[in-house]
Amino acid sequence: MKKQNFFERISTQITCWTGSSWAFTLAFVTIILWGVSGPIFHFSDTWQLVINTGTTIVTFLMVFLIQKTQNKDSKAMQLKLNELLAASRHASNRMVDIEDLTESELDTIRRYYQKLSDVAEQDDDIHKSHSIDSAEKLAEKKKQAP
Repeated sequence: MKKQNFFERISTQITCWTGSSWAFTLAFVTIILWGVSGPIFHFSDTWQLVINTGTTIVTFLMVFLIQKTQNKDSKAMQLKLNELLAASRHASNRMVDIEDLTESELDTIRRYYQKLSDVAEQDDDIHKSHSIDSAEKLAEKKKQAP
C-alpha cells in the first residue's frame, strides 16, 4: 500500500473526529456557552460576530474536507461495483465505468433499464434474466423472424 499524503491523512482524521459524539458535544457546549455569555456582553454586535465568523470558517473548511472524503468513498464504491460486474458471469461488462458518461447518456441507460424492469414484471418466471445482451439478442431474433 502506498503511504497517504499529509492532506489525505489529516482530512481522514478530521472527518472521522468531526463525525464523533465528542465533536457534537463540543459544538453543542460552545453554542451553549456563547448563548449564556450573551448578557455578559450585552448581546453586542461583536458578540454575534464571534459566533457568525467562527461557524462560517468551520463550515467553509468542512465543506472541502467532507467533499474530499466523499470523493474517495465514491471512487472506492465505484471500484467495488466494477469488480462485482466484472466477476459476475451474467452481468453486462458495459456497465463498468459508466460513471464517466454524461448525464444525458446516463438518463438513456436509466430509461432502458426501466423498460427491462417493465418486461421483468410481466414475466411469469422470476428467475429469468433480462440484460442488455439478452435484449439485443432477442431484438436480433425478432428482426430475422419471418
